[in-house]
Amino acid sequence: MRPLNRSKLTRRLIDPERDSNPMSIQEVSAEQLAELFHHYHQALGPDFGSESKSNAETWEQAPHQEKARLVEAARLALLELAATEREREESRRYFAKPGEAEWGC
Repeated sequence: MRPLNRSKLTRRLIDPERDSNPMSIQEVSAEQLAELFHHYHQALGPDFGSESKSNAETWEQAPHQEKARLVEAARLALLELAATEREREESRRYFAKPGEAEWGC
């Protein structure tokens, strides 16, 4: 797996309006999300009183089993997010967009 460009991926996920090529949740791989989560988990550790040596490990240094667990957790989260988005889309299809409703009796 190639190294993750955190700043670009984060920008596309968090603020797609500022990115000229916004990213949908379907475009994010479980591996990308797991690596990004690991990065921020490590970065925020000291802010929450976690100063253990294990917090200093990079994604490449993390044990294979830990990476696999994070990837599976990310995969499940993405599946849940996609399902939630589909449910929202399905509920919206029955309603007209603002200003497009046809009124009549």
